[in-house]
Amino acid sequence: MTRTLVVAALIAMASSAQADEPLAQWNFNSVPSDGSTSTGTTMPVIGSGTAALVGGTTATFASGDASGGSSDPSSGDDSGWNVTTFAAQGSGDKSRGVQFNVSTAGYRDIVVTWDQRHSNTAARDVLFQYTTDGSTWIDAGSFAASAGDAWFNGRTVDLSTVAAVEDNAEFGFRVVATFAPGTMSYAASNPSSTYGTTGTWRFDMVTVSAMPIPEPGTYALMAAGLLAVGFFARRRVG
Repeated sequence: MTRTLVVAALIAMASSAQADEPLAQWNFNSVPSDGSTSTGTTMPVIGSGTAALVGGTTATFASGDASGGSSDPSSGDDSGWNVTTFAAQGSGDKSRGVQFNVSTAGYRDIVVTWDQRHSNTAARDVLFQYTTDGSTWIDAGSFAASAGDAWFNGRTVDLSTVAAVEDNAEFGFRVVATFAPGTMSYAASNPSSTYGTTGTWRFDMVTVSAMPIPEPGTYALMAAGLLAVGFFARRRVG
């Protein structure tokens, strides 16, 4: 094998080991499709995990196409998880929303993305939290709607530098309503509206992406390849 072929093989092997892929994903669409956006499922469409309500919120299913739509490529039977029953004004900061648990065993470089629709009276400010032990929650990202009756697609929290979430069967995250910065109250998503407990957040395309942790044998093979590259280099110099 020539030096060029060795290098090409190593690059291909490294690319395979580093491939980003959806570890779990929720699109909330009915399985099988039933032609109705008022029905759906909280079971993941890719991978495994759980979705749950937090702090007394309630949920139904509603259109993922309405108000501009989520990024879900499905249409017609595109459902979103429609969450309501939020805390009274001035109470329950960071206490109500949704939670997802996904084992990252065997994976690293965790990234979470989702689409979220805010109704006019829903809380404007959103807090992302994660856990590494199933009970302690760490703030890791915040978002604010700029309008009501609108989708905000591709919200992203990159946890790839957080070693504790890698290869962790207890990993979970939640998206909760939080007070407007510097205040003790919720702001409405629509600046012309007033926050209300019956406002809604609608979720779609909740995705946990990750990279597989290479097997020890892969590292050994790559090391052998690098030694071969060095051998060819020495022969060429000699």
